[in-house]
Amino acid sequence: MSEGPEIKRILLKLSGEALLGEYDYGIDPKISSRIASEVASVIQTGVQIGIVIGGGNIFRGKGLAASGIDRVTGDHMGMLATVMNALALQDSLERAGVTTRVMSAVSVREVCEDYIRRRAIRHLEKGRAVIFAAGTGNPFFTTDTAASLRAIEIGADLMIKATKVDGIYTADPVRDPSARRYDRIGYDEVIERKLQVMDTNAIVLCRDQSMPIRIIDLTRAGQLQRLIDGENIGTLVS
Repeated sequence: MSEGPEIKRILLKLSGEALLGEYDYGIDPKISSRIASEVASVIQTGVQIGIVIGGGNIFRGKGLAASGIDRVTGDHMGMLATVMNALALQDSLERAGVTTRVMSAVSVREVCEDYIRRRAIRHLEKGRAVIFAAGTGNPFFTTDTAASLRAIEIGADLMIKATKVDGIYTADPVRDPSARRYDRIGYDEVIERKLQVMDTNAIVLCRDQSMPIRIIDLTRAGQLQRLIDGENIGTLVS
């Protein structure tokens, strides 16, 4: 698959931490607004965007389990945290002029729609941004895996994992200045080298369904648009 003009539909995976900004907890409205404006500019070019967002800025089910809370209960709390983040991002997107729908894998009908694949695709075809909340709706699965699943279900051309690093490196570039960035790397090599870009389930799911993943740094303004414009930024996993 070639990037650039060929990209018609993407799945953008955001971590909950991406919304922290200068805060230690919760959501920084300035960051949410900046992400929304970048998504809006891409949608204006005709690209359809689905978004999966994590909940780590509020709760992490695995972390809660480590402190003694039942893991399944903790994961359900984490799912609800992603719904909160999705609603905040929806607000920012709609203020940026993007009609947005939040679809949750856990039924919270008073605040968002239930996830139905065909309806999600219809929203995308109408030019709406769709935020997929509550992960897969099941405990023990990360939002990375949820992102891989949704990307495949909606027939995305590319899954984009937005991080604080501009791609995948041979080592932690903060700790090792000699670390080298990969322009392109295979799914199996990511798993074998334990590069921890995404969890193994997510990588395997993308590998088995030939879903390419692009790792980019969303803390830098304009990266998403540059990628859609065909620039070779970040690291491609394929």
